Amino acid sequence: LCNCSSVGSAGCDRTTGQCRCLAGYAGPRCHSCAPGFFPEQGGQQCQPCSCSPAGATSDQCDHSGRCQCKVGVTDLKCDQCSEGYYRLNESTCEPCQCNNHSQTCDSSTGTCLHCQENTEGKHCELCKEGFYRSTHPAHGCQHCPCSTVASTGTCHIQPGESVPRCDKCRPGYTGLNCNQCDKGYYNSDSICLRCKCNGNVDPALSPSVCRPDSGECIGCLYHTTGFHCELCLEGYSRDSEGTNCTRKEATLGPEPTEFTASAPNTTKATSFSTAVLNSTLSPTTLQTIFPISSSENSTSAFADVSWTQFNIIILTVIIIVVVLLMGFVGAVYMYREYQNRKLNAPFWTIELKEDNISFSSYHDSIPNADVSGLLEDDGNEVAPNGQLTLTTPMHNYKA
Repeated sequence: LCNCSSVGSAGCDRTTGQCRCLAGYAGPRCHSCAPGFFPEQGGQQCQPCSCSPAGATSDQCDHSGRCQCKVGVTDLKCDQCSEGYYRLNESTCEPCQCNNHSQTCDSSTGTCLHCQENTEGKHCELCKEGFYRSTHPAHGCQHCPCSTVASTGTCHIQPGESVPRCDKCRPGYTGLNCNQCDKGYYNSDSICLRCKCNGNVDPALSPSVCRPDSGECIGCLYHTTGFHCELCLEGYSRDSEGTNCTRKEATLGPEPTEFTASAPNTTKATSFSTAVLNSTLSPTTLQTIFPISSSENSTSAFADVSWTQFNIIILTVIIIVVVLLMGFVGAVYMYREYQNRKLNAPFWTIELKEDNISFSSYHDSIPNADVSGLLEDDGNEVAPNGQLTLTTPMHNYKA
């Protein structure tokens, strides 16, 4: 008897005693699987290995049906590229080209997946938005020094430069990193705001328009002044529409205004009212002092000097006159005191008679003065030659 396998044989050759095996079966009794086949799990049938001719090293497989794959190929039948590889063609798998910024890519297209270190692109060759590639290879993609408030946030490095510059600054910002305020703007808490000058500054004459640190307007035009050029100059006022500053018309009767002037070491204050000036200075007198021309094109001195300035000038002149008078009175008083002291000084009268000097009298302009101590009888001696001798306790003087 051949004793052939009922599953793997097609019968027995009675002459030779050999079993005729079916495809995929081998052995004397056709009970084992032929090369390229593996036994079905839980059964006796043999299944073909079906290894990929491009990915497997041979058509053989183990008892579980797993084929021996080439490098970069995986799966049971070696028909898939391993992680980190992609199928360049039908014959082989190539490593992913991700510039060491990713370990995986699409197995069919080779597009890199999950790019690391702030990179992007098919092969992780680009920097993400807001990053730039440093000139130093080890640094990779660095964050752009560009604020999204002042710029688009993107930057690049020009050829030959080592420092990045922002691609585009937002309105009001300038500089390589868009960290400076442009002309016509000023810095307010690290934010550039437009200068507010009420249209009274010409950028052609004042390019900065306002101070970059405070926002104070520079070069106010059209007779304006103030932090924002919102005020009119002295002697000018807003027109009826409230837009332009026009020259004030000269008036002689302003409302009474009180001024107080004080000087150092002075406790008294002098106040003058413009009403007094109006009563003492008539319009004819003022016109004589400050002649006013009737021509509209001429500029008079009285129009240039405002009423307030006129009052201040008059007040200053009065103060100077008062100070001079006080100084004059003080000088006269000091001079008279000096003369009185000189006239009231006591003196002696001495008469010269021939060869002798005789004492006549003692004069004192001070009434009721006691002169007893000034001249004592025992203090005067007459010399034998008839000369008068004055004797003091300390010295003797002869004349």
